[in-house]
Amino acid sequence: MTVIRPARSSGKVRAARLTDLAALGELSRLCEDDAAGGRSLGLPVNGPRIGVFSLFRLPLGAFRPNDLLFVYEEDKRVAGLVRVERESHRDDWTIVELDGLSGLPGASAGDIRFRLVQQVLREGQKRGAGHFHVACTDAGGNVELFMQAGFARYGEERIQHRDVRQPLPEPWPEDRRTEARIRTATPRDAVALMQLYTAVTPAPVRRLEAFRIPDWERQGTHWRVPRSSLAPLLRFADIEGYVLEAPDGVAIDGFIQLGVAREDQPHYLRVMGRPEADLATLIDFGLGDIRARLGRSGEQAQTNGVIAPVRTYESPLDRRLEEAGFRTISTVTLLMKETLVRVAEPALAPAGVRSLEVTRGS
Repeated sequence: MTVIRPARSSGKVRAARLTDLAALGELSRLCEDDAAGGRSLGLPVNGPRIGVFSLFRLPLGAFRPNDLLFVYEEDKRVAGLVRVERESHRDDWTIVELDGLSGLPGASAGDIRFRLVQQVLREGQKRGAGHFHVACTDAGGNVELFMQAGFARYGEERIQHRDVRQPLPEPWPEDRRTEARIRTATPRDAVALMQLYTAVTPAPVRRLEAFRIPDWERQGTHWRVPRSSLAPLLRFADIEGYVLEAPDGVAIDGFIQLGVAREDQPHYLRVMGRPEADLATLIDFGLGDIRARLGRSGEQAQTNGVIAPVRTYESPLDRRLEEAGFRTISTVTLLMKETLVRVAEPALAPAGVRSLEVTRGS
């Protein structure tokens, strides 16, 4: 493992200013052109129409007041940036962009990125952040950089893409959807969705992601569950969720989250389901729903196709997506850093002990 130590330089990390917007856009573009040397979050850059700069681009179209943006400045030149999205209803922070220019006399791109990550962690401890998330390709020292900063890898996702040249299936009529037991998700499904998530997700991942029933009750633009490496795309999309009911009409066998892009972005599809469920039917319905929501513009609105993240433990979902015309274009590593310490404290209850979470000081 390569050890990254911040170099002694005249550069400094500071909060971004409005006057930095032009420099930030140029920096993001330059780092994408030189992805191996400058960009650490290698979300799919191997497609001609799909790149990080086009997915989560600057200027800050989806930047919110509670988000953070820090830059590295050296000799009055912006040479690095880190962009963090903060979830309003949880204490989770997600790093969605991390860039650093290579070839500077004072510091390398790795040094710049490491200093920016350290700044985010310090800021998070001040503001009570409980979890830091990041997804990146395992190339160019990306994973090592975050692990040296205290992150732990807990999973991988395959990023699958359905090309725009493949026509979307016809939208489903209402009677066919009813017969297939597919309906719109509502806040009342929170308990059943939590049970579905628990059934299909390994215990170590569930412990780290720490979803609660109220998280499943929140529908709409700010809905981040189930988490994925491409969740920031949801800020640029109109989101809907549907459930596949079990034959008993009580449990839920599958869930699909759809994001129809409002701008020049790929549409988003995220599926979660029990292995025995007919997920191929759910995927076909989802693609048809995207086509229906595109309206009369039809295929012309499908500028960048449809993109779908799949966890490696969710097989055979990946095969169902491939059968629907998707192909894998990238694999990303999921990492997380917790600032919570779990301790056991005796309690006057039959259970004997209970688990508490306390925030570690800075």
